[in-house]
Amino acid sequence: MMALPAIRDVRRHFSDDTLTVAARASVAPVFRAVPGVDRIIVLERGKEAAQLKGDIGVLFPNSFRSAWILKRSGINQRWGYRSDFRSVLLTKAVRRPGGKVSFPEYYSALVRGLGVETGPLTARLELAETTIAAARRLLEQHGWAPGQSLVGIAPGAAFGHAKRWLPARFAELSKMLSQNDGTRCVILGRSEDRDAVADIDGIDLVGKTDLTMLMGIVSQCQVLVANDSGGLHLAGALGVPTVGIYGPTDERYSTPITPSENSDRVVAISHKVFCRPCFLADCPIDHRCMKRISTGRVYDAVRRFLLESHT
Repeated sequence: MMALPAIRDVRRHFSDDTLTVAARASVAPVFRAVPGVDRIIVLERGKEAAQLKGDIGVLFPNSFRSAWILKRSGINQRWGYRSDFRSVLLTKAVRRPGGKVSFPEYYSALVRGLGVETGPLTARLELAETTIAAARRLLEQHGWAPGQSLVGIAPGAAFGHAKRWLPARFAELSKMLSQNDGTRCVILGRSEDRDAVADIDGIDLVGKTDLTMLMGIVSQCQVLVANDSGGLHLAGALGVPTVGIYGPTDERYSTPITPSENSDRVVAISHKVFCRPCFLADCPIDHRCMKRISTGRVYDAVRRFLLESHT
């Protein structure tokens, strides 16, 4: 998701050429919604080099393995960041930015260093009408009435529990929205997120959607509330207002990118404590960065977006 602005700029730079995105099966469906992508290769473990074809390969991953695969593919021009001892495998290598930059800027700096003119750090996903229609049917089958306010809740997060706001707070939030605003909530996530869903009031679709259907469901929400996770960033690129809850990670570098350069449709909520951002998967003390974010604070942010959607 963070590389979408850079991909857009590469598309514009090579406007007369075919743009192919090679991605793992877990994320490949996202690129079917990215304007300008001509072809998608779903990478198979151990077969990647044979799958890759083309004149120029631009590497967004930093790993040595990704550069080695590109070298073995036979693609003549291999471009990427000079890192992880892989310069010898690249035909054009760019020095990584000095200092800390946001993830979208990190990828934009790469293609800029390769001679590609870069634009604003914005991104847009465009879903097929069939995807939107299928999502609406699924929601209606679970009791959602078209026209009823819908808030998406994504309580999970990969790479450890420290990134998760308390499940009890998500449950409180869903009840407040239902009781005070007549809003329906839809709970989203992977099967692995099941332990974060307890007592959340709403349509439970955790583990019941593939990535394409997830994007369709999110597109129907007036707001998405999530931890710093993939769902949050999908919503941003779909133009859905987002309320992101940040604990061990730093919102300055991983705020969702949206179709608008100066978007007011993103709220990042965190609480200042001495130990954040720590970027740890599990908190070694008392998870104070998340425990001190109140339900009322998140509810107020969500309600503001709901009120705006009705004006």
